[in-house]
Amino acid sequence: QVQLEESGGGSVQPGGSLRLSCVASGYSYDRWCMGWFRQTPNNGREGVAFIYVDSGNTHYADSVNGRFSISQDKDKHTGYLQMDGLKPEDTAVYYCATDNRGRTCGPWGFKNDPAQFKNWGQGIQVTVSS
Repeated sequence: QVQLEESGGGSVQPGGSLRLSCVASGYSYDRWCMGWFRQTPNNGREGVAFIYVDSGNTHYADSVNGRFSISQDKDKHTGYLQMDGLKPEDTAVYYCATDNRGRTCGPWGFKNDPAQFKNWGQGIQVTVSS
């Protein structure tokens, strides 16, 4: 059974940084797409960053491009989301998600659609406030 566990959330002041981690277990770490999504009470689940495990190719939402960086450590089966220059509007519950059915990413690119991701972590709070 696939399990994803996020860590690293918390509260920071505007302009600060946080690094989220997502440890994956229960499956072979090949041909997977990992995505980071965020959700607020008044909005749907927004995809912010994606990585295709095999190639290391990445994709970012416009709202975080240049501030967030997604990466992976294959040996540790762990994905990371480095968040710099945080803004109050980045406040949300962040989720990592994975899928290997070829619907979310691959050599062809990326699809930012939470409905296509099969496995989800429990979510972790990130709060940006002065």
